[in-house]
Amino acid sequence: MQLRPGPAIIPCMRNRLSLPSRFQISWLVLVACVTALVIATFPPPPVVTLTGPHEVITQVPQMCVHTRLIDEVEEWKIQRTLEMVRQMGSPTIVEFFPWAYAEPTEGEYNWASFDRIVRHASDQGITVIARLGLVPAWAQPDDDTRVTINTLTADRFPDFARFAGAFAARYAGVIDRIIIWNEPNLAFEWGYRQVDPAAYADLLRAVYPAIHAANPGAEVIAAGLAPNLEPPESAAAMSDLLYLEQFYEAGAANYFDALSMHPYGLLTGPLDAPDETLLNFRRAELQRDIMVRNGDADKPVYVTEMGWNDSDRWTFGVSPAQRIAYTLGALEYATAEWPWAQALCIWVMRYPAPTFSYPDHFTLLDTEFRPHPLYLELRAFAAGESHTDALWLPAPVMEAGS
Repeated sequence: MQLRPGPAIIPCMRNRLSLPSRFQISWLVLVACVTALVIATFPPPPVVTLTGPHEVITQVPQMCVHTRLIDEVEEWKIQRTLEMVRQMGSPTIVEFFPWAYAEPTEGEYNWASFDRIVRHASDQGITVIARLGLVPAWAQPDDDTRVTINTLTADRFPDFARFAGAFAARYAGVIDRIIIWNEPNLAFEWGYRQVDPAAYADLLRAVYPAIHAANPGAEVIAAGLAPNLEPPESAAAMSDLLYLEQFYEAGAANYFDALSMHPYGLLTGPLDAPDETLLNFRRAELQRDIMVRNGDADKPVYVTEMGWNDSDRWTFGVSPAQRIAYTLGALEYATAEWPWAQALCIWVMRYPAPTFSYPDHFTLLDTEFRPHPLYLELRAFAAGESHTDALWLPAPVMEAGS
C-alpha cells in the first residue's frame, strides 16, 4: 500500500523544502552577479596572435633601443612594445635573459619566457642582442657568504658557461650576439665584492668556447662598463678606463669578439670633447683608444646603453627639449664618426611598471604605451625626416603696458 501524507503535513514539507531552495537560488544569483562584475572590471587579456612577418623600415640601421620585456606578465604588452619599436624604425633591441629564469633548478631548463620574446621579435622583423646574467639560488654561495643575486664565484663559472652554451645553441641563427654580464666594474654588479678585471676575464675564458661550440657564428660581447670617476681605492667601483686597461692586461683579448659600451651624456652635449676627467657621450672614444692600443682595432663596438634623462628632480636631468636635441645629435655624430659602432641603443623603451622616480624619465613610452616626445622625434629621424623647427616654443612677447 502507498502511504500519502495528509493535507496538514504537505504545507509543512513544502516550506521545509522551499526555504533552502530559495536561499540557494539567491546565493547562486549573488555569486553570478559578483562574477560578472569582476569579469567586467578585469577583462581577460586579449588573445595574442602573430601578425607578421614584418620588416623594419629605417634610414638609420644602427639605431637600437634597450627593452625590458622579460618581466612583462601579459604577452600582449611584449607584442605591443615590439610593434612600437618597429614603427619607430629601430631594427635592433637589447634584452636581458636571466640565467635564474631559465634554470631555476640545476640542470632543468625552462625557456618559455625567453621563447615568447624571441617569437614576437622575429615576427616584427627585429634583431635581438641578448644580455646574460643573474645567478640562480642554487648557484649562489652558501647563506653565510651570499651577497647579491649577482654574486657568481669562480667555481660556478663552468655552470654559467654551460647555460650560455645551451642558450646559444637554442637560439642560433636568431640571436647571434650575446653580452656576458653587465657593468662588472661596479661592486653591485659584481655581487658587492671588490671588482676584479682579471676575474671577469676568467669568466669570459670559460664562456667563450662554450658559446662558439654551440654556435660558431655567434659574437661574444664583453660587458659594457659603467662610466665613472671613482678613485682607485674606491670600494664602489673602478674607473671604466682603468678597468678596461687591466682587463686587457689579464689576457682577455682572445675571449671576446666585440665590446659593449654605455656612454651616457648626463649634463653634457653629444659633441663635447672626450676627457678622462669628464663623463660624457664621447667618452666612448677613450675606451675605443684602449682597444686600438691593445690590437683590437678590428673588433666592433655595440653601444648598448646611451641617452639623456629629462627629470626635473634629478641632479643629472636636462630639459625635454635638450634631451631630444642631444639624442638626435648623438645619433648623427656617431653614425658619421664611429664606423666601429655597429649599434647605438637608447636606454630605455619602456618599463613594465613605473618607478615613480627619475628612471621613468629615461623611457620612450610610459607604462600605458603613450609615447614621450623623444619617441616621436626618433621615429621621424629614422624615417629620414629633417626637423628644422625649434624644439621649444619661443618666449612670449610682452606688449607695452601689460
